[in-house]
Amino acid sequence: MSDPVLLWLRQDLRLSDQAALAAAIHEGPVIPVYVLDDETPRRWAMGGASRWWLHHSLTRLDESLRAKGSRLILRRAKAADCITQIAKEVGAKRVHALHHYEPWWRNAEKAVAREVELCLHDGALLLPPGAVRTGGGGIYRIYTPFARAVMEHMPPAEPIRAPVHIPAPDNWPASDMLEDWALLPTNPDWASGFARDWAPGEAGGRENVADFLDHVAAYDHDRNLPSIEGSSRLSPHLHFGEISPAYVWHRVIASGQPATTYLKELIWRDYAHSQICSLPTYGSQNARDRFDAFPWRDLREARSDFTAWKTGRTGYPIVDAGMRQLWATGWMHNRVRMIAASFLIKHLLIDWRHGADWFWDTLVDASYANNSVNWQWVAGSGVDANIFSRIMAPLTQSEKFDAADYIREWVPELATLSDAIIHDPEAHGARPADYPAKIIGHREGRERALEAVRHIKQ
Repeated sequence: MSDPVLLWLRQDLRLSDQAALAAAIHEGPVIPVYVLDDETPRRWAMGGASRWWLHHSLTRLDESLRAKGSRLILRRAKAADCITQIAKEVGAKRVHALHHYEPWWRNAEKAVAREVELCLHDGALLLPPGAVRTGGGGIYRIYTPFARAVMEHMPPAEPIRAPVHIPAPDNWPASDMLEDWALLPTNPDWASGFARDWAPGEAGGRENVADFLDHVAAYDHDRNLPSIEGSSRLSPHLHFGEISPAYVWHRVIASGQPATTYLKELIWRDYAHSQICSLPTYGSQNARDRFDAFPWRDLREARSDFTAWKTGRTGYPIVDAGMRQLWATGWMHNRVRMIAASFLIKHLLIDWRHGADWFWDTLVDASYANNSVNWQWVAGSGVDANIFSRIMAPLTQSEKFDAADYIREWVPELATLSDAIIHDPEAHGARPADYPAKIIGHREGRERALEAVRHIKQ
């Protein structure tokens, strides 16, 4: 039998449309390896909600591999050291993996490549960063021309099928037990409700795609309505690579439904990854330097407001509904994410990084690229961003996007209020005793935010 080859898995936990797996199978016996690495990412080690998802995704992946005659090897260590060590243990001279673009993964890839032959393949995005460039050969900074350029290269290549069989080595290296990683929360089990909303794994991702295709024609309109959940809910499956963006693209196109708006959301994901390749510190540093002088409130002073925001006790029903949905399900409706983020940044004048860190820990789809670029978009500090002075009015947004039933679901204290009152019960003199008063008035918050931004315009 020929020497085994390693398949290094990270955020690509699938067997279909897996270019690295296909290439490895052509070379010999395959040893699939997943390394839980909390050292290389440092502060960007996976948050709690993502770890819940990872546990179940790895369980499903191992089941799928065993059905193909293979299995998943688990190790917990610094990824680059671990991959090279396993290669030495089994006599593998080559490692196959998909490209990943988070700064810590790019560093790990370089480290592995210094010790063993590393073959990297595309497949995490529609197009690899840098595949489309401006007329001057530079990287697109603005999303709209980037999206137009990507569209010229679409559709992506047809997804490849999962292999019928995966050749196994004569001897398997030692593996950790997944349960020993303690990825699932206990004492308390704050993720107890996640399983009602999610089925991690490749099969669950494909089922979600099939469900979404029944509604994709209405996506352009319904995606803004939290009460009817018109979004795709595919983001965690895409983040963990349980389905490829190419697979989603082709399934959506094959539906024959008008879907340009949704396809552009897939392109936004590519755009976000292109930005972190150009600015690896996007998650921790303002992309626009002038925001370094922004007068954020000291978190010691604003701690109670930050806690109210995190726990859904701000007195703004649409914000509170979103934050409670996030805690209960590990996810939040996209329109509400923007409203909640804007409220933290502009009404409360709390640094966007604190909100991004909270989302990093509580979202099952916590992507470094999307999370960082989206928060800086709302803050106005991003490369391509909303203007800071455009301040979302949460009460108006709630009524405009018909969030009454959404609020009733997640803020049960308000469940008996009518549609006319529920968006702002305090203004109607109908605030229940067990629901908090607004922690700041909308006009007061808006004026304070505009004064703050004038500080950096001087």
